[in-house]
Amino acid sequence: MAYDDPGRSQLPEPTSAAPVAVTEPGPDDPQCETGPDRFGVHIVWETLLLFGFGALVYLVWREDPAILRGSGLRVLIVEVVALGLLALAAGLSLRTAAVNLAIGPVAVAAGLHFAEQSDRGLVEAVGLACGVAALGGLLLGLLVVVLHVPGWAASLAGAAGVIVYIEQRSAPVLVQGDFDPRGVAGQLFVGFAAIAVFGALFGALGPVRRLVGRFRPVADPARRRGTAAAAVTTLGYVFSTVLAMLAGALVASAEGAVTPATGLDWTVLAVGAAVLAGTSAFGLRGGVFGTLLTAGAIGLFLAYAQTRGWTVSRWAVGGVVLAVGLVVTRLVEAYGRPAPLFTAAPPPPPPDATNGGGWTLPRPEPVGDWPPMPPAQSPTSTTDPWGPRRWETGPRPWDAEDR
Repeated sequence: MAYDDPGRSQLPEPTSAAPVAVTEPGPDDPQCETGPDRFGVHIVWETLLLFGFGALVYLVWREDPAILRGSGLRVLIVEVVALGLLALAAGLSLRTAAVNLAIGPVAVAAGLHFAEQSDRGLVEAVGLACGVAALGGLLLGLLVVVLHVPGWAASLAGAAGVIVYIEQRSAPVLVQGDFDPRGVAGQLFVGFAAIAVFGALFGALGPVRRLVGRFRPVADPARRRGTAAAAVTTLGYVFSTVLAMLAGALVASAEGAVTPATGLDWTVLAVGAAVLAGTSAFGLRGGVFGTLLTAGAIGLFLAYAQTRGWTVSRWAVGGVVLAVGLVVTRLVEAYGRPAPLFTAAPPPPPPDATNGGGWTLPRPEPVGDWPPMPPAQSPTSTTDPWGPRRWETGPRPWDAEDR
C-alpha cells in the first residue's frame, strides 16, 4: 500500500494552528539563547541571602559583640575579603563554563611565597607572585581551549603541579615582612565590594553575559565554540588565578604564618560559595550581590562557631555549602532561562501532485495511442476503412460448390 512505502517522510502533519512554544535554540545557535534571561530568580535568592546574613549578624552580636566592632571587626573583614576573593575567582571561572579547581592550591602556594619573600617589600613580593599566577593561568587556559578539554580536568592537573611545589615545605613558614592588612581592612572591603558588585552588574548585560558564557556547550561538549569563546575562557583562567593568589597573600599576611597543605579544601569552599551565591554550575548565569552576601555569611558563621567553641572543618563547611549551591543551580537554570517564545504553527506542506497527497496510488499513464485512431485514408480511395472487409463481401469458393 502507499503508506507502507519505506521512503516516505515520517514528519507528522499539524492538525491545528495553535501557538507552539519554542523554548530551546538549535544546536548550531552560536549565542545559545532565544532571549534575555529572567533575573527574578536572582532577586528572590539574594533577598533570602540577605535575610540569612542578617540572622547571622544577630547571632554573632548576641554571642560576642566584640567581633563586630574595633579590632575584632577588622579581623573579620580581612577573613571575609580573602574568602570573597576566592569565591570571585571560582565564580568568574564558572561563568565562563570552565571551572578553575586550582584556586585553592594556588592560594596556599602564594601564601608560602609571600611569607618567604615579604621582607623584600610588599610590591616586589606580590608583583612577582602576580606575574607567575598570570602566566600559570594563561598556560592553563591555552591547554583548555587549544585541546578543547574539560576545564575541571585540566585545572585539576594544574592543581597537582602546584601541590608538588607546596610539598617542598614540611613545616609552617613564618611571614618575614611586617605588613598588617587589618590596618587597611576598610579599604580592602570597599575594593572587594566594588569589584564584586560592579563586575556582576557588567556581566549581567545581555551581550556581555552571552560573550562570557560562550564556552558553555549547546550540543556536543567536545565541539569547539569559536575564537571569541576561547579568548574569554583564557582570560577567565588568568584573572581567576590572580585573584586566588591575592587571597593567599592576604591570608598569609593576616595570620603571620602559612602551613603547607594541599589547599583543595579552599577550592571546595570557594566553589561552594560561588554556586551558593547564584552562579550556575553550568556557566553563563549569575547574580549581582550574591558573592558579597555569601562571603560575609560564611565568615560570620565561622566566627560564630569559634565563639561557641565548635571545631568546624573547612571540608565540612565547603561540602554543605556546595551541596546547597547545587540546589540553587537547579533553581537558577529552571527559572532563570529565557522565557519561552510563542509562534504560530507552520502551515501544512502542499500535497504531492504525483501521488495524490500521499494516500492514493498514482493513476497509470496511457500506453501508446489509446483509444486507437483510424488509419490514414488515401485521398483517391473511396473505401471506408471501417467498413466490411473484402473477404466478408466478395465471392467465397464454398458458396459456388453449394450451388
